[in-house]
Amino acid sequence: MAVAYLGLGSNLGNRRENLESAIRRLGEQVEINVTKRSSLYDTEPYGKTDQPDFMNMCVEIETRISPLDLLESVLSIEHELGRVRKEVWGPRTIDIDILLYEDLELSLDDLSIPHTQMHKRAFVLDPLSEIAGDAVHPGFNKTIETLRKELEAGETNL
Repeated sequence: MAVAYLGLGSNLGNRRENLESAIRRLGEQVEINVTKRSSLYDTEPYGKTDQPDFMNMCVEIETRISPLDLLESVLSIEHELGRVRKEVWGPRTIDIDILLYEDLELSLDDLSIPHTQMHKRAFVLDPLSEIAGDAVHPGFNKTIETLRKELEAGETNL
């Protein structure tokens, strides 16, 4: 079984229920087992700031499926929960990002692992550090907790 970490966010409708529904649907997948989940974090929008605040969290999963099959699964869950992609960083009922998948480094048109911007986003690093602070970001060879502290201190130039 591979261990992967997903970031989830919602800022439309019942944010908490959207996140809970996404986690339920992840757990209903035959080859995905949700093993840990972070607390919920209320966060200001990133990038496009004229929209409602987000609720964010991270989950750890164990899976037998490939990263591309995992991407297909999370995109399907987003679609089922009403995600409409109109604009970059726009409002959404649910967003599910693959943050880490084992120590894999992958760069494809539709999928980059580790997530390319996660080290710059407190709304990712805070909940991820809560459940996987010792996990190592393979691109930087630093733990998630180290990246979180560097971002918090304004020391990240990555």
